[in-house]
Amino acid sequence: MSNIKRRHFLQFSASTLAALGLSQWDIMQQGNHLGKVLAQNTGRKLALLVGINEYSEDDGLSPLFGCVTDVRLQQELLIHRFGFKPQDILTLTDKQATRQGILTAFEEHLIKQAQPSDVVLFHFSGHGTRVKDPDGDAPDGLNSTFIPIDGKLPPNGRGSVNHIMGHTLFLLMSALKTENVTVVLDSCHSGGGKRGNLRVRSVNGGTSLQPSPEELEYQRQWLKRLGLSQQEFIQKRRQAVAKGVVIASARSDQFAADAPFEGFHAGAFTYLLTQYLWQQAGNESVNSAIANIGRSTKILARENGNLQDPEFELNLSRNKNNPPIYFIPIQAVPAEAVVTQVKGNQVQLWLGGIDPQSLEAFTDNPLFSVVNPQGDEVGLIKLESRQGLIGKGTLVNIGTRSTLKLQPGNLLQERIRSIPNNPTLKIGIDESLNNNNAQQAIKALKSLKRVEPQLLGKQSVQYILGQMTQPKYQELQKKGISQLPEVGSFGLFLPSQDEIIPKSFGQAGESVTEAVKRLQPKFKSLLAARVVKQILGNINSSRINVAVSMNIADSNELLAESFPVRGSISKQPKPAIKFSNSGLTQLAVGTKIAFKIQNNENQPIYVSILVIDAEGEMTVIFPNNWSATQNAALVEAQKTKLIPQTDDEFILAVDRPLGISEALVIASTTPLRTSLLALQKIASFRNVANRSTPIAVTDEILDVTNNILDDLDAGTRGGISAQQIQLPSGVRGIDSKKLAAMAISFEVVDSENS
Repeated sequence: MSNIKRRHFLQFSASTLAALGLSQWDIMQQGNHLGKVLAQNTGRKLALLVGINEYSEDDGLSPLFGCVTDVRLQQELLIHRFGFKPQDILTLTDKQATRQGILTAFEEHLIKQAQPSDVVLFHFSGHGTRVKDPDGDAPDGLNSTFIPIDGKLPPNGRGSVNHIMGHTLFLLMSALKTENVTVVLDSCHSGGGKRGNLRVRSVNGGTSLQPSPEELEYQRQWLKRLGLSQQEFIQKRRQAVAKGVVIASARSDQFAADAPFEGFHAGAFTYLLTQYLWQQAGNESVNSAIANIGRSTKILARENGNLQDPEFELNLSRNKNNPPIYFIPIQAVPAEAVVTQVKGNQVQLWLGGIDPQSLEAFTDNPLFSVVNPQGDEVGLIKLESRQGLIGKGTLVNIGTRSTLKLQPGNLLQERIRSIPNNPTLKIGIDESLNNNNAQQAIKALKSLKRVEPQLLGKQSVQYILGQMTQPKYQELQKKGISQLPEVGSFGLFLPSQDEIIPKSFGQAGESVTEAVKRLQPKFKSLLAARVVKQILGNINSSRINVAVSMNIADSNELLAESFPVRGSISKQPKPAIKFSNSGLTQLAVGTKIAFKIQNNENQPIYVSILVIDAEGEMTVIFPNNWSATQNAALVEAQKTKLIPQTDDEFILAVDRPLGISEALVIASTTPLRTSLLALQKIASFRNVANRSTPIAVTDEILDVTNNILDDLDAGTRGGISAQQIQLPSGVRGIDSKKLAAMAISFEVVDSENS
């Protein structure tokens, strides 16, 4: 019996729609309707974007790294996806973002200019905290603040602070003449400092901090201008936000992560928010968009061992109930990148639409399609270098495409990604290790193939090698984490160090060198999972017309579905999907499930289904007929295949561990010859009696993953050779016209809790 287990991938799948109980089809239908209803011309579009990295430790504020990037992420998105004019976007970063500078900019740029039909966006990325509320209208007696560059803390941690209160923001929003207002706050009010490889956008506050006299006087002035009494002000605050939409990156008791990615830092929430909006194919409503972005943020946060649940609140008039996000229907086609500068055939690109999990696959000469407003490919650009999200490339001269005249604003869609032949697993070194243990850990990790030790805080890491200390044990125990390892043992943490990798810790007394040796098989499995993430990447970018659903085997009840939205999907209505309060389909241990693959192409496709658990272990669910030819993985053109078939000799049943599981479906127009032969060899070596039974692929899983990549690469190179496009020899190419990767998440629970 095959075990369906746990692993998270950051993907736009059916599971990410859970908060509203909608399928992808529902969202696209809703978006089309919104586009028709709300396509009236909006007025001017104004934005004020604030990001602060350069806080001073002398002021009691730890520096951040990703807030200025957040400003650029929003700026490029607003210009190229939402039609903002560059001159209507005002940015304040670092030393510009004083308290007075922010307030003056809000008044002059937004309040004085915005008219009733205009769209307004205010974004803040930086530290937040909470101060004592003089009105005492909140249950905890506190009011949230965001901290300007000059918002220093008192030396003894007690006294007044020069911060901008939520109350002040409420008054400024109230003064706007338009209701089309969106406020995005990528900061938090809990914790603070550094957690593993992440920084937290907060400083500790509370009743010991009071708002400054200047802040309270500023509020009194605005109350007078607005004609509000103090009591009316309090009453309005208790009812809702001032107007429009306010989006917070985390709950008040959670951490907003300032996270390292491949070559840059950014707010985890802002990156996911903007990347998601680059991918939009329709005019999705604000409710469903935030639900999806919230799910994605939560999944990425869990990948890092952090809990981060974005929240939003609306105050809209009845005629604007559930408008599109930012109050603007998206007219452009979805994209991974945009041309920002052109010099002959040389271009500079902004890569804000690329999934954070697959950034490493956009380093060694990947290709992008230049698309016209209808989404048709009219040219190709080869990415030759990348620094963070800024790339440089060249227009590839192919036939008539050599006459294409590039210009800033040309949208680009992923065509061929390049996955390195030997990607590495980046392991951070716990800063709590003494110098001797740290040096031994680095030496031992360097001796392993494709494992790369890293100091924390410099770039992204997948895991942290550390020691279970008494304080860490007590901290994790308070979080309710069960089956904690012994104090003094070595093992693997997630990047925030707020969660451990189960079964990765040894016994107390084991040396760090022995621990690294013991973890070698684990590293291999974790690396295989990392490679699969790069294969999956942006599932929206595929153009293959295929759909996958997961069903209850006995009743055929639909549990979840996924498909590449750029494929030309069937126009048949989809049934509703039910979700739990946690936002995912809950399946009890022992539940029998089946997968349905619908091939809507006019050519056969080859399918592989993988499942990855929380411990990094991966199981090949399909193909399952180990003794067959390559046709074992085949789904004929215009046909549907059920896995397992009703007369198959095996079943798929949900099994432990409990938690979030991820089923990964790879559909390719390329035959999976090499990978199928490898699976047959494994089955033969283990002398599997029933050649139709899926088997767990543990030690060999990295080899199997590489075999799948080799198959996909062979098909990619064969398909583009006639076009005289050369891919480097040190990478595997994955063509979005030949590969569709889909992910379905669900939560495994005990049968008694189902």
